Amino acid sequence: MLSLLAQTATGEFLDGLKAIGAGLGYGLAAVGPGVGIGLVVGNAISAMARQPESAGMVRTTMFLGIAFTEALALIGFVVFILLLP
Repeated sequence: MLSLLAQTATGEFLDGLKAIGAGLGYGLAAVGPGVGIGLVVGNAISAMARQPESAGMVRTTMFLGIAFTEALALIGFVVFILLLP
């Protein structure tokens, strides 16, 4: 009976470690896109400040860059959720 409790506790412990690992993994996967979005927006603001007449084209390109960078964070989220079970 005691060995059965030990195995159950070990299984629950491993499930908890998997959940913590998935959370940390997604947190680390979100750092890169966060930095990328910051760089994209910062450079777009700098470009619009230098040449206000090209603001429309720069803004469109900025939103495309943000969308592609955010897709990396979503892929990381999906991968770590799939690895959880």
